[in-house]
Amino acid sequence: MGYQGDRFRERTSRELLCDAVALSAKIAAFEAQRVAVVAEVERRCTRVDHGYASTKGWLSSVTVVSPGAAGRIVELGAGLAEHPAVAEAFDEGRIAFEHALLIVRFCTKPPKGMPAEALPGCVAALLAAADGPLARTDGVRTAIAKLEAIFESDDQPTSEDTDRNELYVSKTLNGRVAIRGDVDAVTGEMLLTALSKYSAPQPASEGTPDARAPRQRRADGLTQLLSMLLAFGELGVEGGERPHLSVHVHARDLGQDRREEYARRHAGAGATANTRPPQDPHHPDSANGSDSTDSSDDTDDTDDLTDLADRRGIAWSPWMGPLTINTARLLGCDANVTAIILDEHGAPLSVGRTHRTVTRAQRKALAARDGGCAFPGCGATAAWCEGHHITHWADGGPTDLDKLVLLCGTHHRLLHTTDWEVTIGKTRHPVFTPPTSVDPAREPVPSRQRVGTCTRTRVADRHPPRRSTVRRSNVSGEKDSADDAAPVH
Repeated sequence: MGYQGDRFRERTSRELLCDAVALSAKIAAFEAQRVAVVAEVERRCTRVDHGYASTKGWLSSVTVVSPGAAGRIVELGAGLAEHPAVAEAFDEGRIAFEHALLIVRFCTKPPKGMPAEALPGCVAALLAAADGPLARTDGVRTAIAKLEAIFESDDQPTSEDTDRNELYVSKTLNGRVAIRGDVDAVTGEMLLTALSKYSAPQPASEGTPDARAPRQRRADGLTQLLSMLLAFGELGVEGGERPHLSVHVHARDLGQDRREEYARRHAGAGATANTRPPQDPHHPDSANGSDSTDSSDDTDDTDDLTDLADRRGIAWSPWMGPLTINTARLLGCDANVTAIILDEHGAPLSVGRTHRTVTRAQRKALAARDGGCAFPGCGATAAWCEGHHITHWADGGPTDLDKLVLLCGTHHRLLHTTDWEVTIGKTRHPVFTPPTSVDPAREPVPSRQRVGTCTRTRVADRHPPRRSTVRRSNVSGEKDSADDAAPVH
């Protein structure tokens, strides 16, 4: 048969462009047909018919389709049968396979807070985001993240679930090291940010392009990154500044009250999807005389979901895409922060001076006071911890020692995503107050540095049955007073 490219060598540039578009349309049509056929095979055929334990196994064994791709084909076929609007757009070639699968997965497992009658509007919004050749996966994921923010539930997005993180580093028989992993969006953002400088193409001095494949450049970049880290403890400079984690978030979203947000999500089935916390006179949106009666806030979120840009906000990271506001607030506790003022169209108006919210000197003082993660029963060392603002700096909280507490990543996330609260007592040590789901009386519990002289039930036994569990330890002693302290945000 020969090389297929020989057929096109005599074609003009214009003809080649038309051929590529026409063939792509045919491939999309055949892909839709394959999904439909495989869906029917899944519905009707059994092991007796094709000789395999599953349709996925059969398809990957008799074609060049990988097992993972075969499983996605089976999954999409089953989902399209339940959602005809998505099936129509996919069959007509308006949305890509990957985008159709993302939408089907959203429909199959929608946010717990979303009423059933809102699903058609959500599907329409997602189809609009996925429609046409200019649609990109990040855009579809962003639309999904915005919908999940509108109909929030207790479930953490898969992309931010740190309990799913895995990293395998194994020595092989030939003396090499095999690395395989699956990490959350924030960890991925940090990794890609750190690798960016060292994995970029490096042309030779005479201008010859870098011949290394991307996978080779990333491996070389990891080697260089680790060498720099071990030798100097720094990551060099890229684009005029040290590599750092960047998260873009609107001030009005970053400043939302976490406790009121948590209470809204737990208000019960009677709460509507567009419930907002009470208007704070010091909130950024209250400037220029605006109030909570603005017409944009009175619109029911379930009525029109096509204009997602004006809906409940999300944070955005350059490499990994959308993040929840809670994660943005968590990252903002102990970080370098640069304020970028945007106009109503999202265009930058000015860039403020970068400042660090928790200084190195303050971290040393926190380590001396808290001895590591201050959460009762936790044994994490100070080197593994982050400085947490008792009142978030976005809400006007100062970066003072008496307004900070040292927490490990697990308990830092716990305070940002649940109704646990932390205050500084009269002895100037942290005091933690559990939510009613843990202790209906909400009796304060002293930090781990203050638990050696009392008799008290184990904190771990009072912790809610969540994924982020607290290490067990005996907690005893007179509890610190919670007076004169601000609740956590």
